[in-house]
Amino acid sequence: MSARIEQTFPRLRSMEYKVTSPATTDYNCIAWAADDDTAWWWPDAYDIGYWPREAPRAETIEAFVAAFGLLGYKPCHDHSPEPGFEDVAIYVDAAGIPTHAARLLKSGRWTSKLGEWEDIEHNTFESLDGDLYGHVGQLLRRKI
Repeated sequence: MSARIEQTFPRLRSMEYKVTSPATTDYNCIAWAADDDTAWWWPDAYDIGYWPREAPRAETIEAFVAAFGLLGYKPCHDHSPEPGFEDVAIYVDAAGIPTHAARLLKSGRWTSKLGEWEDIEHNTFESLDGDLYGHVGQLLRRKI
C-alpha cells in the first residue's frame, strides 16, 4: 500500500484498505461522498468551489448537514449497514469544523477521497480518525 497514505493516516497500517483510483484534483472528499466526481465541493467564502446554493456557505457541521440534506440525507446515530440505505460520515476537527466526508458502500466498506490524493476503500470510518481529519462528528443516512 502507499507509505504516504499510511504515514498520514497511521490507523490504516493495522486495518485493511485499498486504493481504488488515481490521485486527481477534479473532485474532493465531500463531492465523492455526495457521489459526484466532477466538482470540488467546499463552502468557502470566496465561492471558488461548488456548494449547493440552498445550503449555508459556512464551514460548519450545520452547513454540511444542510448540503447533504438536499440530497436526501438525514442525521442518524447508527452506522450499521442497512439494506436500502446509504450513509455518509462527516468528520470534524477539535474545533468542530468539518474536514472530511466518507460514504458507506453496499459492501459495508467505506470509501474516501483523500484530498487531492487517491480514493480508498477502508473497513471502518474510524480508520481515518487522527490529527488531520479529527473524528466523525455526524452520521447521515438516506433511503436509496
